[in-house]
Formats: sequence, C-alpha cells, structure tokens
Amino acid sequence: MRRPLVCAVAALTVFLPAPALAEPEVPDGGTGLDYPRGGEGPEGSEIAFTFQDPRISESSGIAPSLRHEGVWWTHNDSGEHPTEVYAVDENGATLATVTLALERRDWEAVSVAPGPDGEPAVHIGDIGDNFGGSWSEVRVYRFPEPEVLADTTLDPAVLTFSYADGGRDAESMMIDPRDGRLYVVSKEFAGGLYAAPAEIDPEGVNTLERVDSAPLFATDAAFGPDGTRYVIRTYWGATVYDSTDGVPGTSLGAFDLPESDQGESVAFTPDGTALMAGTEGLNAPVWRVPLEDRYRTGRAEAEEDAEDAEEAGSPSPSESAGEPPEDGGERGSAVPFIAGGGLVAALLIGGIVLLARRG
Repeated sequence: MRRPLVCAVAALTVFLPAPALAEPEVPDGGTGLDYPRGGEGPEGSEIAFTFQDPRISESSGIAPSLRHEGVWWTHNDSGEHPTEVYAVDENGATLATVTLALERRDWEAVSVAPGPDGEPAVHIGDIGDNFGGSWSEVRVYRFPEPEVLADTTLDPAVLTFSYADGGRDAESMMIDPRDGRLYVVSKEFAGGLYAAPAEIDPEGVNTLERVDSAPLFATDAAFGPDGTRYVIRTYWGATVYDSTDGVPGTSLGAFDLPESDQGESVAFTPDGTALMAGTEGLNAPVWRVPLEDRYRTGRAEAEEDAEDAEEAGSPSPSESAGEPPEDGGERGSAVPFIAGGGLVAALLIGGIVLLARRG
C-alpha cells in the first residue's frame, strides 16, 4: 500500500470512536476480577463515616433506617461472625445490636422496606453461595425495625426462595418501596436480575424469575426512596436505572465509585441525591457519592426543580412540559460527537478512494 494511503487509514482508525466496554479491564499487576477497582468517583465524593465497631469487619450491606433519621443498618459477610445486625449513626458508631436467633450461612445484603403490615421492616439476604450456585434454596430474614434502638434478640420471619433456572451465587437484594416486591441480582459473568412473586408465601418456597440481565459481578443493589431509580454496583462502579414505569426499566448510565479494597455495599441516601458506598474491612469507610440530576430519584428532582423555579420566578416543570430539556441526557449529548465522527470518517474514506484511484 502506498504511503499516503497508509497514513489515511491510520488517521481513520484514530478518529473513529472505539466501541465502549461493558466493564473496565483488570489493571496491570492486578490479581483478577476481585482486584480493587474504581477511581476517584464523581466530583464531590467524600468519606461520610467509618465503622467504629471492631465487630463490623466485613460489612456486606448497608441500608438507611425508615424510623430513625441518620441511622444506617449493616451486617457482616460470611465467616466466623455472630448472627448480628448493627444500627450505626452518621459517625459510624454502633447504636444497637440486633441478634437473630438462627444459624447464618452467607449474609450478603440488607434492605429496609415496609413489611406486610405496612410498618418498616429490616430484611437480611442470606443469598450468597461461594460454591457457585450449589444451594437449591436461599433465604431472607425479616424483622420489624425497632422503634427504640437498643440491643435485643429476635426470631425473624424466614422467607425461602429458589431460582427458576437453577442455583445462583448472589450478593445483591433490593425491595421496591412502591409495592414491596423483592429482587435479587446474581453475581456472575452473565448476571441476571430476578424478581420474587408479587405476593410472597411466608411458609412455602417462592420462585425467583429472571427478568433482565445485570452488570458483571454485581455486589449490591438498592432502590431510591420513591422507587423511580435503582442502582446495581460492582467492585468498581455503579449503574443507575430508571424504573419509573416499572422494573427492569432502562439504564441511565454508569460511573466509577471511589476505589476500595472490596466494594460490597450501596444504598441511596434518604433524599435520593447521593449514594452511600461501603467496603469490607476493619474500620472500613463508607463514601457519600453525589449523583447527577438524571440519576436522582423523582422526589429529589421534583423538589429541586420546584425550588429553582421559585427562586428564578420561572414556570414549574409541569408548565414548561412542552419545552425540550436543556440536557438531553447521555444519549442526546452524544449526537454531535457521532455526527462529527461520521463527517470525519466520510472525508477520510473519500480521500482513501481518491488515492487508490490515482495509484
């Protein structure tokens, strides 16, 4: 091939965008898929608190209280840990320890959502399976969220589940605050989002049906406070979904979380404007990660839009419904780049054809 033609082809490969990867590659010198990953996180990310209790050494889930402002529930992963659930404050200090009178297997997730009586209940997902889906059934333990935070021992309700397509390892569980439906995300190369029945049989085995795919090796998931958003996290990042019209909804985008030793937990803040992202380890940090507008829950967006409209004296979002949004979102913002890339490609291809004809 003539030198001008080679240069043109080289330029074409530089200007044409490369296909996006679903997940980042393992860093050089890493030790595989469990290697700590992530980055600095979105601008404004900061450590909200660190767990002060030495008993909390493998925090594997986190969820905000529905009864007590500023309180978070967490628990340890599998291993030689007592069957305890901890309520911690905004400084990471333990306020109460709830001991469950049962044997643990592999606790991986926690969610606080209304129970069958409509009152707040804490749900612990005993859904992990380090043997690659060898368990035929998994369990979720449910107990009423205490009105008074004090050390206590409880006999929780035991809810039993099985997968319609065979056993799965999973670390992610979330409950839709709108209808109480429970979802589990499997931790696999080809992960899946599984939905429990709309009404759970407390005495029988409830089947988890696959309703969508999920990111590679999910380690936790959570709904926003009004159910219009949910997030699935991995060791290195998070993907946020719009579930306004139901689950599975549509992906709004993904971003890195702050790098951690073994990122295991995620939850929305009660106002839906940020994520709380935790990791395993003694005195482990929990990060507060601010969210872009499109990732925030409908409640948070509505409140902020109303405040902005009031301050500016402009019409409310409902009055301006006919006007196109300033930011078309991730898909809209990519249009100029796609068009520009197409134009550059066309010019370069034309040059290649011309050079070829002259040769």
